[in-house]
Amino acid sequence: MRKPEFTEAEMQKIRSSFYYVDRDMTGAKRIFMDNAGGSLRLRAAEEAFRKTDSIPDCSEHANRTALLLLDIETRGRRDLQEVIFGTESGVVFPGGTASSLMMEICRIFAENAAGTNVVTTMLEHPSAYDGMKMYAEKYGREFRVAPVNAESGGVDADAVLSLIDKNTAILCCMAASNISGYVYELEKICRTARKINPEILIICDAVQHAPHAWIDPEGIGADAMTFAPYKFFGIRGLGAGWISGRAASFAHHRLLGKSADEWELGSPAPAHYAAISAVVDYVVSLAGKDADGGIKQEIGDPQADMKRRRELFRAGMDRIAARERYLLEVMLEGTEKVPGLRHIPGVTVRMDGAPIEQRDLITGIELSGLSCVEARKAYDERGIVVFERSAESIYSKRMVEAFGSEGMVRISPLHVNTKEEMEEFLAVTRDLVRHS
Repeated sequence: MRKPEFTEAEMQKIRSSFYYVDRDMTGAKRIFMDNAGGSLRLRAAEEAFRKTDSIPDCSEHANRTALLLLDIETRGRRDLQEVIFGTESGVVFPGGTASSLMMEICRIFAENAAGTNVVTTMLEHPSAYDGMKMYAEKYGREFRVAPVNAESGGVDADAVLSLIDKNTAILCCMAASNISGYVYELEKICRTARKINPEILIICDAVQHAPHAWIDPEGIGADAMTFAPYKFFGIRGLGAGWISGRAASFAHHRLLGKSADEWELGSPAPAHYAAISAVVDYVVSLAGKDADGGIKQEIGDPQADMKRRRELFRAGMDRIAARERYLLEVMLEGTEKVPGLRHIPGVTVRMDGAPIEQRDLITGIELSGLSCVEARKAYDERGIVVFERSAESIYSKRMVEAFGSEGMVRISPLHVNTKEEMEEFLAVTRDLVRHS
């Protein structure tokens, strides 16, 4: 069995950092295992957002309070670009949701790409899959889709690369599946695709993966990447995208008086950037004993070491990933108290072939005698929040049917969860199939 990564003292601090960890807003006890739908909220992020959002001044003006807001906004922008996306090049592209950003990127790239076909995968989120298909049809390009590997729960790199040729205009490939948790071999896919066609444009959806591991769009060779802060301990109402330097000046909606690589429209919301910085601060605090690393927190300080902050952020995310691999192993294999999902009669773990190192903390199961909707309701009645991924939903129909399923229960805990919560979930699961 893997090590739990965080000490008991660290876990107490971690759990106290989030709202509604073990009780809902009414005070009822529960275990929250639906973080793929929107993660537990970091207290510091919510508080930073509320405090900053209550200030009426505009950060684009020049009074004293406006300049303070500009400092908050500037720090948040740097955290978003240099720490989370990990690059000083290209531009950050904020918007209302990650889905709206993805659709817009698909449109703009389709208008500017050269080639006769586009490639995506069967597991993409509808905003990516539909965006790619819509604009392939509009511009008369062949729409190619890499199939799933039913055993691993993902899409093999070779299956993607076999569809790419010198005429491939765009590749859209996610970082990890929101159904199975499978982590794509994204660097191999992107780098090899660019060898096949140096002019290819590459889009990556990192919404599912970003809360579980650090991302590096420039390092892997992507041209665009998106994520959703509300699935990364943060606030709803903001989607974040990164556009590479080679794509930043593509024709897009902008005020004509601004530079060709300006992607933001309207007045910025400093509160969202304050929340972003709070999330980064939290992850940095998990890096280890030297978590502060001598970082200057005041923006504008010429000695502020964003590179060091990025290194600590990566170290913190590595610890989150290690903790979540431990929890995934507990969930699948069980403990001395209760068998894991793989060992409970009447439970089928779908898409279970990939090694734990290639999976985020998310899995899908089917329970004998219960539909996915019935199972989700039964868990809810017992104080456990999960979600169904059903063929009845436009958000999951294509994916679950690709795996030969009518629907499954999606379980998506977080590093915040404990071994004891996993054991309680497993005990409830065993009870459900016994009595179904």
